Amino acid sequence: MVLALTVCGIVVALVVVALFVFGLRRRLIQRSGGTFDCSLRWDAPEKGDVGGKGWAYGVARYNGDRVEWFRVFSYAPRPRRVLERSAIEVAGRRVPEGEEELALLSDAVILACLHRGTRLELAMSEDALTGFLAWLEAAPPGQRVNVA
Repeated sequence: MVLALTVCGIVVALVVVALFVFGLRRRLIQRSGGTFDCSLRWDAPEKGDVGGKGWAYGVARYNGDRVEWFRVFSYAPRPRRVLERSAIEVAGRRVPEGEEELALLSDAVILACLHRGTRLELAMSEDALTGFLAWLEAAPPGQRVNVA
């Protein structure tokens, strides 16, 4: 009985520590400001194939001429993807369809992009989309920016 209570106590303590570290990581990502909730689908399918698979929920952070994307459900201190402003080409936007409505946040708008030849889709709120497009258009003079 004592052994079972000790094991349960250790498991509860480990879960509390894991949740604390998880929350601390999110706080450190948001500390520098310029963050927004953003789901990402890397190597997105062609326009005709719309499905809810492949989406990962995350937090994006502006960092100079880059957007750093972090998975929400991860302990990694480094961004999972880094998108450079000069390499992003916006191909269009759309609303979630079918299974995507369940996989994404309720007010999400999907932005189809190309980043160095790789198709990707970003799903974010309308306000975050406005800020993201403004950030893209605010590129320094001489940088090629394609905002459809």
